[in-house]
Amino acid sequence: MSFTGKATYSAGSTLPEIAEDVADLVAINSPHETPLLDALGDAARVARSTVHEWLEDALLPNSDTALDFDSGTAVLTVNDAGNFRIGDQIVVGDGGGSGEVMLVDATNAGAGTIHVVRGYGGTTPGAVSADDPIRILGNAALEGADAPSPRFTSRARAQNVTQIFSSVVEVSGSELAVRQVGVRDELDWQKNQRLKELMRDLENCVINGVMPALNVQGSATVRRTMRGIASFVQSNRFSPGSGIPAGATLTEAQLNAALRNIWSGSSGQVDLIVVGGPEKRAINSFITSSRRYDASAETFKDAVSVYESDFGVCRVVLSRWVPAGTVLLLDSSRIDVMPLSGRSFHYKPLATTGDRESGQLIGEYTLEFRNETAHGVISGLG
Repeated sequence: MSFTGKATYSAGSTLPEIAEDVADLVAINSPHETPLLDALGDAARVARSTVHEWLEDALLPNSDTALDFDSGTAVLTVNDAGNFRIGDQIVVGDGGGSGEVMLVDATNAGAGTIHVVRGYGGTTPGAVSADDPIRILGNAALEGADAPSPRFTSRARAQNVTQIFSSVVEVSGSELAVRQVGVRDELDWQKNQRLKELMRDLENCVINGVMPALNVQGSATVRRTMRGIASFVQSNRFSPGSGIPAGATLTEAQLNAALRNIWSGSSGQVDLIVVGGPEKRAINSFITSSRRYDASAETFKDAVSVYESDFGVCRVVLSRWVPAGTVLLLDSSRIDVMPLSGRSFHYKPLATTGDRESGQLIGEYTLEFRNETAHGVISGLG
């Protein structure tokens, strides 16, 4: 088998790497930063199987949606009548602009309807329209009444799979023996370079990866690929004009609307805003109109590293691997990038079959992305 690894003759003919009168420094001109992984930090746990699962639960809902309302019979058709109990106080929409509170006095889960008492507590009846949101204020039990039927939620399993990241290094005996420019040990240098590439690829897959449609566990012919953040988020997906104000460039109104929607629908606390270059510049521009400089100012600062809104204090992270026109809104307390047990990035020497040293850098990782409703994605920006 012919040697295909690094050798002295592959150093190049015009600017050889073997030492002459050259500065003892090697510069790296390729992006290898992993800002999202740095922001998330190391996971406190490891995965124990190539199919990694975790349990998720939720509180009983205190909101629903009106589908139809018969004002003559005071029967309200709702999305899920099972969310309501007799004795619930509810507000439909904004109470018709009058702050109307209704009292549920009958439910019919099979028909998907509830019967209400209009203008409860002396409130003024207002208009009710299809698709109005319904808020359940709370339930009032009768004194001395029997205990109501129990209600509960069932925990659900979520899953991801581990993905193997691998790269091989191979250096000839001669290449190891000669004195290099800026490199003490060629094999160690190659290890370091390949590790940077694997870390870069790990962050890219954490953001953009998808699982195979079939046979997610993989096989001899199907590669296991982890599901990334953009693939996980399904509930809170926003685009200009659909859920947030219209506009090709990210605006503060769009960002605030998305944060408000996530806050109103979950107990999540968005604390990371992960963006690419154009969206980072757009966030920086939020403070343009309020910047002031005096005659002695010698530094022009045009950067926003933390965005504080009514719905959370968010660190703004710039990552090269976020797709153009996309903003990731994340609750970092619900995200872990974890290795399979004993399979964090490491170097494994391979058998020597000739005048060369070779080995494999390998690691196996997965993304645990809990409670996807606590996160959001803005996409479709210009």
